[in-house]
Amino acid sequence: MYYLQNRWKLSDNKLIYYGLRNKENMFKNTVRLKTRQAELISLLPKALSDREISVLGSLVGEQIVTKENLNITPKTIKEARFCKKCSANNFIIPGLEFDENGICPMCQTMVETKNLRSIVPIIKEISRSKKSRFDVALFYTGGKDSTYLLYYLSKVKGLRVLALTWEIPYMSDSAKQSIENAKKHFSTVEFITRTVSKTDMQKIYKKLYELSENTCACPSLAYILFYPELVSNRVPYFMAGNEPAQMLGLYYNNMAPKIAYSFSDNKFLQIFFNVGRVLTLHPPLKRGQFHTLATMKQLAFGDSIFKKISGYKNELVSNAVAAIHQIPQIVFPLRRSIRNSSWSGNIPAFVQVDFNEISGGIYNWNNIKETIVKECGWVMPDDTAKGLHTSCKIEKCKEFSQFNRFYYCRSQMIPFSAIEISLASRDKNITRDEAIEEIENFLGFSLEKIPECEVMCEFLKEKI
Repeated sequence: MYYLQNRWKLSDNKLIYYGLRNKENMFKNTVRLKTRQAELISLLPKALSDREISVLGSLVGEQIVTKENLNITPKTIKEARFCKKCSANNFIIPGLEFDENGICPMCQTMVETKNLRSIVPIIKEISRSKKSRFDVALFYTGGKDSTYLLYYLSKVKGLRVLALTWEIPYMSDSAKQSIENAKKHFSTVEFITRTVSKTDMQKIYKKLYELSENTCACPSLAYILFYPELVSNRVPYFMAGNEPAQMLGLYYNNMAPKIAYSFSDNKFLQIFFNVGRVLTLHPPLKRGQFHTLATMKQLAFGDSIFKKISGYKNELVSNAVAAIHQIPQIVFPLRRSIRNSSWSGNIPAFVQVDFNEISGGIYNWNNIKETIVKECGWVMPDDTAKGLHTSCKIEKCKEFSQFNRFYYCRSQMIPFSAIEISLASRDKNITRDEAIEEIENFLGFSLEKIPECEVMCEFLKEKI
């Protein structure tokens, strides 16, 4: 009797793998089938004749196996197999493969990915702007990472910072208090907070819940709300508080190819793109401005034809864009600002700093928390050991929904937090034991609905 191997699913004339494969097969998650092969696989499990085995060919032994060779997905974290080096395991990442030494794909490829630091340009210095009241803008949530970045830009570098906060309905009490405390600690920072009407948010969230089974629209909606502000204030740079594990996680989720991490340093591609700009009477783009326009155009108009052809997609962003477009009026100011800034060249550059570099070599979560508590009045969340995401009440709901969608093969997107916590332990931002404790106690990896989901559902059900 032969079976379709666990985590492989038949879809039309393709087999799709839901998991993270070993180094030699990483991202080889699709196998195209002949019609007869697809027909046979659709009938599994069944005994196969010699002729049928011949038709299936090399699939037998890999995607098609006997019962004793079937892999099993753990149902609890206690049943999971863990990587020998980091906290990655085959419960939070179902379909995670291991090599003969018990090492996960992320640890297998540590050397190959050591230079994949950011998909937006990394800069070390920002000069004082002569055209704006601000040197840099920051999307500020009150969480650990954005608070540390605010501290670094303002206190360490002495820059004039515009801190932009989208006040989501689910902002944690600790994040709210951290923002208020930051206002007292940073005299050279200007803080702007925006909210969206409850009527509009419910429409957006209901659509997003339908698509993603959660209502996380960050940071997409924040970008839409604040880009016109950046353009009107002629802010030269803007940043988001994305730590190294979050940036690298896009690669392991097959959402960003390696070239995306070096695009800003590729002079040939920059010249090629700017020639097209000049020929259409647009000013050439400076470093980081291409990333800004690409990000904002995706939010304003959806995925470009080039991104669709590439095969790389970010389900999180695509679903957020579809939901936000339920309220077209929100997008109109963004589209105007894109057109105006593209013609004028007054485009704030989307850049990043290397969190490891600015924090002494390793972005150690515990050390960072101590620094921002002391320097910024940062308030730890109730789960004081939690370090991955600290500003939102429904973060666990997002983890829960992403995990369940992937666990039951309703989505090919690996849960973001599963990759990020594994990378953080691999790269020593947190110890392996601390990461495992966070997975077991503070993150939303559960097959049973978690209580925090009620916070999200209550807002959706609220009457206006």
